[in-house]
Amino acid sequence: MRRWRGLDEVPEGRGRSVVTLGVFDGVHRGHQRVLARAAGTASGLGLPVVAAVFDPHPDAVLGRGEPEALTGADRKAELLAEHGADAVRVLPFTPELARLPAEEFVRRVLADRLRAAAVVVGEDFRFGSGAAGDVEVLRALGGKYGFTVEEVPLLSDGEAVTSARVRSLLAAGDVAAARDCLGRAHRVEGVVVHGAARGRELLGFPTANLDCPPRTAVPADGVYAGRLLRSAPGGAESRWAAAISVGTNPTFEGTARTVEAYALDRDDLDLYGLRMAVEFTHRIRPMLRFDSVEELVETMGRDVERCRELLLGG
Repeated sequence: MRRWRGLDEVPEGRGRSVVTLGVFDGVHRGHQRVLARAAGTASGLGLPVVAAVFDPHPDAVLGRGEPEALTGADRKAELLAEHGADAVRVLPFTPELARLPAEEFVRRVLADRLRAAAVVVGEDFRFGSGAAGDVEVLRALGGKYGFTVEEVPLLSDGEAVTSARVRSLLAAGDVAAARDCLGRAHRVEGVVVHGAARGRELLGFPTANLDCPPRTAVPADGVYAGRLLRSAPGGAESRWAAAISVGTNPTFEGTARTVEAYALDRDDLDLYGLRMAVEFTHRIRPMLRFDSVEELVETMGRDVERCRELLLGG
């Protein structure tokens, strides 16, 4: 899969393409419907699918506050390719781009640079200065500039799926419902760093402490079942069933919010400095403050057994 950033990197003489546009944060089931339609249209035309991705999130540029990201840039590109994109074009969302009138955006971006033969978007797509352009405006401009437009409902089981909805579910700790919207478990990534070492030295459950990028969409504080993952060269991936803690460690008067994962029955993993990922599949309980370390260890033991039941069947 090809990846470009900006419009100037598009090679001169590149042929026409089927283009889909958006932020694609999470590449959720709604996005997947759009990508599937784009892939079907592209197959019929014998053209590649180009996913044009706005970055940073338009809300951050327009002063509406930057939402927490469901997927990092690399993971987003992987998912876009997995669901049908042949190339990813990252479009830096700048104040200048935001001020472009709708027709100027279509002419400069879709017609002149991306050479769209067809454009496939979700039903909520907006573009141009003041978000004045909607799908009907895009369709009219497509007739003028030589491309067709297809609109795809962002639905799953009859309910609209949006990135904002997924963030809301994660903020409530409902990782199961978030998984239904995403079509897979929610994942956060980060480099394993040294923590307080209580897991190994005091509690008997050594954990990988992930240093996640700022503005990462991390589920609500609590204990979860899921997976600890490490990607290796060549696309290979190591996966371990894991008990995951999100929170500030209130029993020890902690203040920093952390994401820590204990790979079940593994105390031999040396992961410091490695980039890892954690996937959340089930919520076990909220984060609690315990009166003693002994009470905490006893509860953690039950948490681990529950994770084992959910993930390994026993």
